[in-house]
Amino acid sequence: STAKVITGTDRAGRPRTTQPGNREWVTVIEAICARGFVVPPLVIFEAVMHQAAWYENGLLPPDWAIGVSENGWTTNEIGLWWLEHVFDKYTKDRTIGRYRLLILDGHGSHVAPEFDRYCSEHSIIVLCMPPHSSHLLQPLDVGCFSVLKRSYGRLVEQKMSLGVNHIDKQEFLPLYQQARAEALHENNLRSGFAATG
Repeated sequence: STAKVITGTDRAGRPRTTQPGNREWVTVIEAICARGFVVPPLVIFEAVMHQAAWYENGLLPPDWAIGVSENGWTTNEIGLWWLEHVFDKYTKDRTIGRYRLLILDGHGSHVAPEFDRYCSEHSIIVLCMPPHSSHLLQPLDVGCFSVLKRSYGRLVEQKMSLGVNHIDKQEFLPLYQQARAEALHENNLRSGFAATG
């Protein structure tokens, strides 16, 4: 479509690329351990049902999980599913002692009664951070997400320079996988926990 761009004169000689078209929400639920372990992610797409094309050509690592919601956000049901089928599954055998600590940002899908009951029954202690404090207290925010965003942005810009003007689900998965590998490695994970105390 045609567009008009208004920019300040201080931008002269420094063009900025933008991605045209509609944007679609994708939520990724990530979890890490202070020992440097990364739990496989749950990627939530805006959709009604899964599409086989998302998984073609080995685009999805076998331990990654995909969810769908009508707006691409997590829900109470998806949060509980993640707790049971991702967090519990991948942390149960790595637990030292009886209890596991799960530090959350207080999103509504993490404080539902079913979520709390499952945690209680499976020796998972839930610690919700105070509102608006994750930039100070959450190890992923402090040590990893800025690197992840920067890596993903660079990869999208590379695609755009090749003429790709829209990142769809099939293109998102390998780009996110590459950016995630650059950001969520053991050194960054440990640094995030060290920086947040």
